[in-house]
Formats: sequence, C-alpha cells, structure tokens
Amino acid sequence: MSAYLFIHFSMKENDDDENIWLSVSRDGLHWQDIGGEEPALKSRIGTNGIRDPFIVFDEKLKKYFVIATDLNTRICSWGDAVTKGSRSILVWESENLIDWSEPRLVEVGVKNAGCVWAPEAVYCKENNSWFVYWASCVKESADKTAKQRIYGAFTNDFKSFTPAFKYLEGKTDIIDTDIVYASGRYYRFSKDETHKRIIAECSEKLISDSPYERIPSPLLDSLEGVEGPQAYYLEKEKKWCLIVDRYRTQGGYMPLIADDISKGNFEELPESSYDMGIRKKRHGGVIAVPDKIYEELTEHYGIYKKQ
Repeated sequence: MSAYLFIHFSMKENDDDENIWLSVSRDGLHWQDIGGEEPALKSRIGTNGIRDPFIVFDEKLKKYFVIATDLNTRICSWGDAVTKGSRSILVWESENLIDWSEPRLVEVGVKNAGCVWAPEAVYCKENNSWFVYWASCVKESADKTAKQRIYGAFTNDFKSFTPAFKYLEGKTDIIDTDIVYASGRYYRFSKDETHKRIIAECSEKLISDSPYERIPSPLLDSLEGVEGPQAYYLEKEKKWCLIVDRYRTQGGYMPLIADDISKGNFEELPESSYDMGIRKKRHGGVIAVPDKIYEELTEHYGIYKKQ
C-alpha cells in the first residue's frame, strides 16, 4: 500500500456538503481533493443526508464498505437529531472505489436510542468478524438524563448484524471513537465530551472485561475542542498519524504524529509540513490503497480545482 484515500463530508456551505467527498494522498500528509463540484456519493434515502463516513476493506469478500451517519442537519434541530434521529446506518459497497452500490439503510440502534452517530468498524481477530460501533444517546433507568454511549454489533457482510450491546461509557457523553489494531493490541481514541479532548487507551482484547489501559499523552491531554479522531500508519515515514477535527475553531483537520503509538508521544506538525487540500473536511475515514487504485481514482475523478 503506497497511497491513501480520505472520505469525508464538508463544512456547511451548500446543500451537497452533507454527502461524501474524496481526497487522495501519496504520503498521508499532503492531500489532493478529487472530483468536481458534485460529491462522490449521495443519499436519497432516510434523512437524505450523510455525515461521518468511514471506510474498510474486507479481505475475504474483496470489497470496500463505507458506513456513515444517516443525518441531515438542514431538516431538524440538534436537539431532535440527538433524541429523535435515525437508528440506522448508511452502507455502500464497491470492488474498485469507483463503481458503488446503491446505499442501504441498516437499523442497528437499540430501541430506546435517540440517534446512531459516527459509525466505524474494526476487524475483531478474536471473533473473525467486523465489529461495527457507534454513539447513541440513551436514557437508562439509573440516568437523570440521557447520555451518549458507544454501542456495537458484529457483522460479516454489513447486511446482517448481531444484536447491539453497550461497549463503552463514561461519566458524561462519549462519542467519536476510533480503534486500530497494531502489534497485538487494540488502540482506542475517543472524544470525551467533558473536556472536548481525545483520550487514548489500549487493550490486548477488543471486547474486554477489564478496562482499557489509559495511554498518557501530553499533547492529547492538552488539546481541547477537537473531535473525529482517525489513526493510520504512515508507511514511508514509519510513524503513526492521528488526525483530529478542530471543530471549535472551524480549523478543519490537523495531523498529529507519533513514532510509537503505544507511548502516546504525539506531536503537532507545523502547517508547512502538511496540506489538507482545498475543501474543509469534517469527520471522515482514511484507508491505505495500492498505487494502482490511487492512479485509477485520480484518472476517473480528476484533481479538484476550485472554480
């Protein structure tokens, strides 16, 4: 894998922003937006909106799957989106990242969930299946008010899912969780709504009876007003990159770099050493792709040049 694809939605500037846009990179740090003024994927089912897309490749099925939040903020208030939103995720599949299936809605949320937000997936080696997880606002019997927790389910085809179960919760809301597997451990990055920071943790088991081990990280512990964490390995640099969305300042994504993901020694890069492209990117997913697919994507969609 010598290149990267970044799928995302965009800042709210026009009616197409809450759909899926694409960017590509040779090194994972310098991004070029591809496609024209039309998004790569749209939804005309559910709420007719797409947020928080995430992408995986299934080695057995030889398919890429995109999952996303079914949410259109132009037709509802944030309050209604949290408490009366869709309990389904949007799913697409493709063998080449160019020809895509029609989107489908799959209901995964528990019955009393107010929403299903920011779905992601990681392959569970213990279960030999995909673990899909998301945030839902739920009021349990002991709660004074409802709060966001992370729920999850297993799937082998992104069509049929096991019953959802509670995976992660905190004293207050927890949303936007990203999980990667490296060197025999699962590394989890979650947005803690208490201080609007990213918390890093790790465990040898994805679904563990014991709490994940907290990874101290001076930079993450001090960085407030960020969300949408996404970790991926920079093959050429032999380093880990964690991108976070500076939603509070509307600054878009910024990359944080670590030599060793297990130590949490992330450093903020100077702006001159990366380029996030023309479009303002919101919560998305990054996947490594072969050089051939990188070339096919750029040839098919073309490099975007803002008019």
